[in-house]
Amino acid sequence: MSVVEEKLPERPARRDHIPLGIFYMLAATVMFAGSSALSKWQVVTYPIGEVLFVRTLTSLALCALLILPAAGLAVFRTQRPRDHLMRGFAQASSQTFIIIAFSLMPLAGAVAINFSSPLFATLVSAIVLKEAVGAARWGVLIVGFLGVVIVAVPGADTFQLGALFALANAVIYGSVTAAVRGMTATESAETLTIYQMVVLTVIFSAFLPFGFVTPTPGDAALMAVNGAANALGQYWWTRALHLAPASAVAPFFYFSLVWAIIIGFAVWGDVPTVGLLIGSAIVVCSGLFLLLRESRR
Repeated sequence: MSVVEEKLPERPARRDHIPLGIFYMLAATVMFAGSSALSKWQVVTYPIGEVLFVRTLTSLALCALLILPAAGLAVFRTQRPRDHLMRGFAQASSQTFIIIAFSLMPLAGAVAINFSSPLFATLVSAIVLKEAVGAARWGVLIVGFLGVVIVAVPGADTFQLGALFALANAVIYGSVTAAVRGMTATESAETLTIYQMVVLTVIFSAFLPFGFVTPTPGDAALMAVNGAANALGQYWWTRALHLAPASAVAPFFYFSLVWAIIIGFAVWGDVPTVGLLIGSAIVVCSGLFLLLRESRR
């Protein structure tokens, strides 16, 4: 071994802060549930593209206000511009699909189907990355998909269509979660958040020519609140994945279902059905099993 090789500095190991990561993930679930409820209410009156653009623009403004004074323009320094762009397009598709799902089905049902994202992430890893998937994991995937079917409860056409959009969101969300965890090796939570908001704002601005309704002052204020809640949720979610392994913090994302059921009942009078509760329990348990298995590995 040469002298040069002996003097190469070792890369410092990442230090995880699991309790703090869990706290950020729980806080993010509250913000996401509130933002989802506001979005579901707003798309009844306003075009989906407008709701997404105003929400993201407000989120970008708030993130810039919080991040730039401390980090400055250095926050835009990145080693992975292409990854940020790809992540932005993926999340734009994911957010569009879930907003459409909210407009077509009960809030809690769409959220429950979204919880199948770890199942799809595992399936994609097996097909695309050629990762070995044993009999136990295949069994969990099948059971988890059964839970999704129970939640969907084929019935009215709009409900079936909403479930399909929710499923599309779950597939993309599972992939994005894994990608973000990988990007945190080189990118800070602030850089990940600011790039996400910039890319999303640009993408959603392209929706405006297809429909725009001037909001009332009260609705405009609620759109701003929606954006602020989404910004905090996105930042805290990214921060949680930055502070701790996904296997440690992702299970706490399931608290979103609790808030969604409460809000759905309080605002729209959506009474949780037996199918929703049973299907949600199956999906959640399947996701938790996969996360626990990956954590042990």
